[in-house]
Amino acid sequence: MASATDTIHIRGARVNNLQNISLDVPKKQITVFTGVSGSGKSSLVFDTLAAESQRLLNETLPTFVQTFLPRQPQPDVDALENLSAAIIVDQGRLGGNSRSTVGTVSDTAGLLRLLFSRLGAPAVARPSALSFNDPAGLCPTCEGIGVVSSIDPRGLVDESKSLEGGALLFPGFAVDSWFYNLISGSGFFDVKKPIKKYTAEERHHLFDQDECKVKIKVGAKTMNTTYEGLIPKIRRLYVAKNLEDLQANVRAALEPILTRVACPDCEGARINAAALACRVDGVNIADAMALPVVELVALLSRETGGFADRGTGPVREALLRRLQAVVDIGLGYLSLDRESSTLSGGESQRIKMVRALGSSLTDLTYIFDEPSIGLHPADLHRLSRLLVQLRDKGNTVLVVEHKPAIIAIADHVVDIGPGAGQDGGKVVYEGDVAGLMRSSTPTGRALAQPTITKTRTREPKGFLELDHVTLHNLKDLSVRIPRGVFVAITGVAGSGKSSLIRTVLPQRYPDVVIIDQSLARGSSRSNLATWTGILDPVRKLFATTNKVSESLFSANSKGACPECQGLGVVYVDIAHLDPVAVPCEACGGRRFTDAVLAHRVRGKSIGDVFDLPVADAAAFFVEPAIHPVLQALVDVGLGYVRLGQPLNTLSGGERQRMKLARRLTETAAIAILDEPTTGLHLQDIDRLVAMIDRLVDNGTSLLVIEHHPRVIRRADWVIDLGPGAGHDGGTIVFSGPPAELMKHPTSLTGQWLARAT
Repeated sequence: MASATDTIHIRGARVNNLQNISLDVPKKQITVFTGVSGSGKSSLVFDTLAAESQRLLNETLPTFVQTFLPRQPQPDVDALENLSAAIIVDQGRLGGNSRSTVGTVSDTAGLLRLLFSRLGAPAVARPSALSFNDPAGLCPTCEGIGVVSSIDPRGLVDESKSLEGGALLFPGFAVDSWFYNLISGSGFFDVKKPIKKYTAEERHHLFDQDECKVKIKVGAKTMNTTYEGLIPKIRRLYVAKNLEDLQANVRAALEPILTRVACPDCEGARINAAALACRVDGVNIADAMALPVVELVALLSRETGGFADRGTGPVREALLRRLQAVVDIGLGYLSLDRESSTLSGGESQRIKMVRALGSSLTDLTYIFDEPSIGLHPADLHRLSRLLVQLRDKGNTVLVVEHKPAIIAIADHVVDIGPGAGQDGGKVVYEGDVAGLMRSSTPTGRALAQPTITKTRTREPKGFLELDHVTLHNLKDLSVRIPRGVFVAITGVAGSGKSSLIRTVLPQRYPDVVIIDQSLARGSSRSNLATWTGILDPVRKLFATTNKVSESLFSANSKGACPECQGLGVVYVDIAHLDPVAVPCEACGGRRFTDAVLAHRVRGKSIGDVFDLPVADAAAFFVEPAIHPVLQALVDVGLGYVRLGQPLNTLSGGERQRMKLARRLTETAAIAILDEPTTGLHLQDIDRLVAMIDRLVDNGTSLLVIEHHPRVIRRADWVIDLGPGAGHDGGTIVFSGPPAELMKHPTSLTGQWLARAT
């Protein structure tokens, strides 16, 4: 008989849109949380359960240690009982720099180095001598990066001008800036002479000079400082960092003048000659890390040869267990030297799962945010098996998910809804999967609805020709992609879809528009209105109607509430705790002064407009510069989001759909969508397919990289790559209508489509 501590008790949860809900979640079982996008699943699982677990765990640490930890406010809930320590495995990309790889984040690189240090010949002193992150092992030329960067000096200066005349073009080097004053005051140059008339020595000082001490005048005083040429300075300040972390203007100036090539000494291997010389059966550690994991497993599993040495058996077995978990989770096509920053959100999440499976801890709560993202349906059974393994080790597994195949393994289902935003936040079903299928909730109805296969397909209006493509695992591939129709690009993860469609196609056809999974960055001052660009016409409408200045209707300008500076909230500093945001008392959270709020358009103030859900705003604004953008947001399922809601409060799926809506309002001859169903409920997918059909009918050739059957079956044409991943992929398995793909004898996608209901 179950005891009172066998369930997590939630009473009166009111975080975000949750409607004072109460429920019991069974422990040591798999509970899947379902519901339409924006219904409140993440608010319950992550912002309530996970947040409180982390907060309570942090409180067990000494106060001194707590001051260094990030703090979360206590969730708005009456009671949370019987929580265990939570491990969150979300969709966040692993990030990192060029020194962070699949091998380092999966804890396999260290074991591989240990194995080579014991078996390799000539022997190395220690495992760190094989690491590109250690001075003993890294290549001194590229410092373990594998590439060297060159900067084209022609992009740094206008040689027809003098220093005084503004010859320095790079951001931050304008006349009278600190960098300019350092260069002009160094004594090396005549600031009035054009750069093109510089001597060889002057050009060396300007572009290539290593660090040296100089004296420059600052006002009436002279100070000692360090001078270096433009190229070493820009390399140190910017090139050594992740380009994505740089300011937009710096990144835009740097990218055209920066060239990266493989290191001439290590040829991209990252390690020095001594490390490269250490081999087992003719293979060095760089060769091993460059293999797809599935091939590395085969290499290490040989019963004969150097790797079969019995003295290293425990190390080899531990490494093989970890690598096999990578294969089992559908990532066998990755290599250990792949930079972690290049992994997708779904790949990053599955790598985190591998680390979790290696833990000996039990009675934990594992929380997963749509772990099926990026997985081909043929690999979903592997993910299901790993979730079951975690449960069987004595852990509680909580999964936010939309895919029927993952919902099917649940011991318990909690369906949140019935709608999104203000229309959600309630428990509309709680029980087993069979009961959910019989229920009348949006999720139950969508699961029970059969998937339709398109039989009357559009005729192509010509073809995009890609001939003799060789890139990554694509080897001399040729394909004809139909124009003027809806084309689904399918295949297992790692089969070559992105290489072909996202890399090669735009190179051959530069007018292609790519709408990918990268998320819009948001702050407390950016919202739907600012990011989509409709705020300017809204401000103009208010200004014209009321015959006043447009700047009054900007929360960042004249009309902003002086107490909160237009944020709508003020931050209260509570000793060593993180600042707490509370609504501004002066404006009541409405951001603007009373004088500005007195100005109205059709009875509504600018504050009223910011508070409107997108669906209501689309009905309110009939102006051609505003309405189409709002309607596109409604069409992708964001009608419940408030127009003024800060972007940093939106989920990843909501941000992606926001980006999708804005791009789809623009005209494009050829458009690529990369897994647009990410984060979408089955009900929202039908809406998405309807939008795709309208775009194609309006003349857009649409290519969709996708795994979801409700999208693939309704395409006009399917191009299936494979048959496997990595070296086993890179070929065209099938090209034609979806109904024909379902009859294909060897296509994994076709076999799975035929079984999907």
